[in-house]
Amino acid sequence: MAQLKGNAIVGQSGGPTCVINQSLVGVIEEVFEHDCIEKLYGSRHGSRGILNEDFLDLKAIAAKGACCGKKYNSEFLNRVAYTPSAALGSTRDKPDAAYCEKVFEVFKKHNIRYFFYAGGNDSSDTARIIRDMGVKSGYELKVFHIPKTIDNDLCGIDHCPGFGSAAKFVAQAFMGDNQDNRSLPGIKIDVIMGRHAGFLTAASVLARQNETDGPHLVYVPERNVSMQQFIDDVKAAKAKYGRCLVAVSEGINNENGEPWAKVMAKNVEKDAHGNIQLSGTGALGDFLVSKLKEAMPGERLRADTFGYLQRSFAGIVSESDATEAREAGRLAVRYACTTNDMSGSVSFKRVSSSPYKLEYYRNELENVAAKTRHLDDAFINAEGNNITQAFVDYLKPLVGDVPQMGYLY
Repeated sequence: MAQLKGNAIVGQSGGPTCVINQSLVGVIEEVFEHDCIEKLYGSRHGSRGILNEDFLDLKAIAAKGACCGKKYNSEFLNRVAYTPSAALGSTRDKPDAAYCEKVFEVFKKHNIRYFFYAGGNDSSDTARIIRDMGVKSGYELKVFHIPKTIDNDLCGIDHCPGFGSAAKFVAQAFMGDNQDNRSLPGIKIDVIMGRHAGFLTAASVLARQNETDGPHLVYVPERNVSMQQFIDDVKAAKAKYGRCLVAVSEGINNENGEPWAKVMAKNVEKDAHGNIQLSGTGALGDFLVSKLKEAMPGERLRADTFGYLQRSFAGIVSESDATEAREAGRLAVRYACTTNDMSGSVSFKRVSSSPYKLEYYRNELENVAAKTRHLDDAFINAEGNNITQAFVDYLKPLVGDVPQMGYLY
């Protein structure tokens, strides 16, 4: 097969992360190594930017200020890579057939033959839709999805770029909150992102450094919990520890499998993908506190919702996460330019945990698109209110070192 020549475009989609710009920079760096790609456009705000032809000339931007015979300014690109959130801007648009037809008109106009899209579940589906329409229309195009999501819920991959850094934030936030709760004992509920998968909430258990540390209870969407069980669990933990710190996924379900956030809300706002808005409100934490007040009058009760802070918190980055996100961007370009495979999703599997080692590979878009991975049963205790050592062992290499606490008593 003759090498496909033309221009490339890269976009970012969905919720930003601390390391999505690592993947973007990986794409930019690798494009300079392949003559088959002439121009590299950066689409501002993902697929929407393609429709609007709102592009940046990324090769020209990267080359500005380059010295010593280098093709690009590595110092500048490194600053971009370690800047949190989406440097190109993101989008929640969900392309349909009519939308994609307009995308292809733009692709044809600009001779775009390579499309690199960094994002999560819905973004991988967008990549699949555009790939399929290219095949149907006879337009030769290579589409590569670059994995990204703090939820860690993409299928066919050991873990997702973005998760390790968000998990590090959650773990360290719980370390501080645990010490706060220890100093002024009471009942504290922290609500963590996680609509359908509880990986990020489960990361809170890295805060535990002795047998009395919280979180004392952890609730994830993979296990239903009745209000009575929740109240009974909190009462038992309070009796045992003299206090109780609780980690709750925003997407936890009641005993009937309905999200508590949906049950308690009369008017539920949804995004373009039909998802219930959960993270922009503290309503779930307040609701759970109100139920505990009724059952445990006189107790000191508080709630916080971590919300969007988890996604792009500057300064708390897992180095393995940053390294793997950068490599995922590079590999998307390398796979597109050096293999006969027209499209795919960059993926990796864990070869070993000690020492920590990964293998990267090209996955089929169909194995990733619009699918959701959940916490393994082995990661959740039998009672459905805590996380096992097996998950801690899985998580530690992804987060790296965390602060060590000191105790006087």
